Amino acid sequence: MSAVQIHIDRVRFHHAAELILDNVSWEIQLGQKIGLVGPNGAGKSTLLQLITGELQQDSGTIIRHQTRIGYLPQAPDFTPGSTVWDVALEANAELHRIEARMRELEARMGNPAVTNDAVAFERVLAAHAREQEAFEKHGGYRYESRCRQALQTVGFAEGDHQLPVDVLSGGQKKMLGLAKLLATDCDLLLLDEPDNHLDLAGKARIEHFINTFPGTVVIVSHDRYLLDETVTRIAEVEDHRLTLYLGNYSAYSTEKQLRLLKQQQAYTAQRKEIKRIEEAIARFEYWASIVVNERHIRQARSRQKMLDRMDKIDKPILERERMGLSLDGWRGSNKVLEINGLAKAFDDDQILRGLNLLIWRGERVGLLGANGSGKSVLFRCILGQEQPTSGVIKIGPSISIGTYAQEHETLDPKRTLIEEIWDAKSMSEHAAVNFLRRFLFPYRRTRDTVSTLSGGERSRLQLAKLMLSGANFLLLDEPTNNLDLPSSEVLEQALDDFVGTVLVISHDRYFLDRIVTRIVDLEDGALTEYAGDYTYYKEQRRS
Repeated sequence: MSAVQIHIDRVRFHHAAELILDNVSWEIQLGQKIGLVGPNGAGKSTLLQLITGELQQDSGTIIRHQTRIGYLPQAPDFTPGSTVWDVALEANAELHRIEARMRELEARMGNPAVTNDAVAFERVLAAHAREQEAFEKHGGYRYESRCRQALQTVGFAEGDHQLPVDVLSGGQKKMLGLAKLLATDCDLLLLDEPDNHLDLAGKARIEHFINTFPGTVVIVSHDRYLLDETVTRIAEVEDHRLTLYLGNYSAYSTEKQLRLLKQQQAYTAQRKEIKRIEEAIARFEYWASIVVNERHIRQARSRQKMLDRMDKIDKPILERERMGLSLDGWRGSNKVLEINGLAKAFDDDQILRGLNLLIWRGERVGLLGANGSGKSVLFRCILGQEQPTSGVIKIGPSISIGTYAQEHETLDPKRTLIEEIWDAKSMSEHAAVNFLRRFLFPYRRTRDTVSTLSGGERSRLQLAKLMLSGANFLLLDEPTNNLDLPSSEVLEQALDDFVGTVLVISHDRYFLDRIVTRIVDLEDGALTEYAGDYTYYKEQRRS
């Protein structure tokens, strides 16, 4: 059996008065690659922070068996003004402390008050020798080389090392956080949505990183393709509990449904048995009331004890509440979008170079390309938010465009949720509240401002407005980025049923395989077309 690194036993945790985790037990063993899944707000990040010790459980125990833990939070926080190289060097805090102490002692050696005092000088020299020995023990003289290798592994070139962290994109910050973990000597990595905001090349690096890491990895991710490619176990947080499954995401999805069906069968059978016992108790009690008979009383008590000792099976929740998204566009023009010779430059920076694209009614087209390749610029040109340098964009005469923005620019942070719904469609306050509840917003949240919402909540609100728009041509920019897995599945089904046309920017490979029938790849300012889904595109790029 593999060595146990983390032992969690009957852990319970509250945030304020709200129960987050209840009676959670889990053993994490050396070398395991585990996907931690569950709805937004279920407690996945909380569980990781309990493992690191950043949070303390209310009850239960967490034992860390000589494990060196590396933790990548959802939003890595770096010292403002520091460079990529500074962050990498600071990854090993203990080594950083030792080196700072060595520099301090070296400065003291140059102090005349120390050099002129033989005893003091000998004491400082001995302290420096101890720190130097510790520095060597921690691999200090090889550390810079390790940092360079770590940065190269996650995609930072030598010329990027002096970039200020303030100018990095969200995806680059995630990769820098990973480099920090690589540079340290961790044997258990806890990664909280490391793939969010990454392009396809970045996701490929994450996959390679996890698959080749010699230690243990626990990853929180909503990317089903990534989970299928990397993990061999799934830990699901749901209803405050943790349930373990063997296999990748697809295996977990199938096994969960089988377990629910078996639980339903067992629950139904047990309810029949409980009813039979209760009826027997009622008969014996009735007979005992008519004729005082000690035997009937004993039989009633015996069956009641049997009932009390029975391990009750919970009624399974076969259908959980999901957002009620439906997209009711109409067919519209035959030619939905026609682009001829589109070019766009910002000063001397040529982003788009003579693009040609024709999208027909009913098509589902995926727009791919590395971060910074110009995908969002192309969207803004289509929407009229940017004027092309040259070329022509034609929208079909009976086409109405609905848009989903990756950074939620379609929402006003100062408005309440109800006001955002009114912005999309006129309706009563009561109707707006009921509509928001379809998108999993409780009554008390409907008067909160958009600025108070999480990323996942903002995504659901955008989809609610998109539904009200009645558009028949959807421009979607990373629509699954902040959605949990159940909400992503609802979106996929809604797009499946949609009679209109879709152009979507996405790095969610599972989503692309499920939805698109054609891919256009934007690279070096030009488009290349692939007549198939993501898997077909990947095979063609590889050949």
